[in-house]
Formats: sequence, C-alpha cells, structure tokens
Amino acid sequence: MKKLLSVALLAGVALSVTACSSDYVVSTKTGEMIVTHGKPEVDKDTGLTRYTDQQGIEHEINNDQISQMIKKD
Repeated sequence: MKKLLSVALLAGVALSVTACSSDYVVSTKTGEMIVTHGKPEVDKDTGLTRYTDQQGIEHEINNDQISQMIKKD
C-alpha cells in the first residue's frame, strides 16, 4: 500500500512540474513555426536561442533567424 501511495505521489509531483512550464511558438524568418516545451533561453553573448522541442530534444537557433516568439496559451 505504501508503494502505491508513493508512486501516486511521485506521479502527481511530475505532472505538477510539467504543468508549470509554458510552451512557446517561435516564428522564423523563413516561415517555420517551432513549438517549444518551456521558455526558450536567449543568450545575447553568443547570439543563439536555446529551446527544447515537444519531443524533449534540445536545439539552438541563431537570433537573427527569429521573427517573433509568442507564449502559447
């Protein structure tokens, strides 16, 4: 019984953590629409924006290629 309760608690915590992160839509100058998981990180020193896609793979894109970034509801 304790095992079942701990698994349920762990699942609840995992769901609450993922529910807190907002997804964003990044529009590129070539017309590509990229949906990110969580807020992209803009690094002004390198000129790159780092984001994680919906499959959990991390990517970087040059800031010059981004036309806009919108928080998805």
